[in-house]
Amino acid sequence: MNVFLSAHWLDLLGTLIGLVYVYQEYKANVWLWITGIIMPVVYMFVYWDAGLYADFGMQVYYALAGIYGLAVWKWGKKHNQTTQEMPITHVKRSLLLPSLFLFLIAWGVLYLILSNLTNSTVPVLDSFGNALSFIGLWWLARKYLEQWWIWVVVDVELSALYVYKGIPFTAGLYALYVFIAIAGFFKWRKMMHQPQKPTRP
Repeated sequence: MNVFLSAHWLDLLGTLIGLVYVYQEYKANVWLWITGIIMPVVYMFVYWDAGLYADFGMQVYYALAGIYGLAVWKWGKKHNQTTQEMPITHVKRSLLLPSLFLFLIAWGVLYLILSNLTNSTVPVLDSFGNALSFIGLWWLARKYLEQWWIWVVVDVELSALYVYKGIPFTAGLYALYVFIAIAGFFKWRKMMHQPQKPTRP
């Protein structure tokens, strides 16, 4: 048992931080972005050791996205926003095709990088989950309700990938994320219809 824990302690630490992160996201708590800056630092070591190079590279993006998301949630505004805090809204239809296009480009670019510049054994799956996470984080930063369905797909795919790559704690965390994402969707949908503080004059 001690040997197992010593081999997977960073995986376990990242999992514990991830639980805090997803709880904060579920509650739409702005501090999720601080946790989202800390967590990638831990996972850089986990993914590099597992040979998941797209995941490793994405941690830099996640840390930067954490800074962006914190700024947007604290000081950003949406069109016709009438509340002090950025409200949860539906994603605009005009963003659906650009989001799909960006995902496909990111998937293709990441796949080519992994296939040609690394010894990754799972370039298709590793690039897929991370490319889709680009869109998920963008939608989360804008507080779009539908971001939760993106995370359902990402979490199912990555959970299976991490089982295959021998990262058990993180695999279990992502399996749990699937259920939290579904619950989060209904939680956020309910929050959409609750009165919020009006903007200060």
